Amino acid sequence: MAEMLARVGPVKLRLQVMSAQTGAMGPGKAAVLEAIQTHGSISGAGRALRMSYKRCWALVDEMNRCWRAPLVTAVRGGPTQGALLTEEGARVLAAFRALEHHLAAATRDDPAYAILVDNLRETPLPAATA
Repeated sequence: MAEMLARVGPVKLRLQVMSAQTGAMGPGKAAVLEAIQTHGSISGAGRALRMSYKRCWALVDEMNRCWRAPLVTAVRGGPTQGALLTEEGARVLAAFRALEHHLAAATRDDPAYAILVDNLRETPLPAATA
């Protein structure tokens, strides 16, 4: 699955929002919501993300169970059959992406970031042989 991870130079940030011990939102689930928004269905989102329908549906179900209001709703019958982000789904997705952006910006300006980047090799040394 293609996950959208916030990158700041060599530092990769992976934000996760938890509901108890369950991941309510992370980069992969945000990508699923974006794909549903683009393709209008869970199956279309799964194809776009190279994920099975079953896996995509399971992620949607998990998100809908973690949030107070569902993030995705099914549209049955008629010419617009598929799935849509609810208002809450669009708000949660936008907030998640905004927080990723803010974290990336804060990381870039943090002195700890400079220490990590300044001491990092461009490529690792070869593995030691036994």
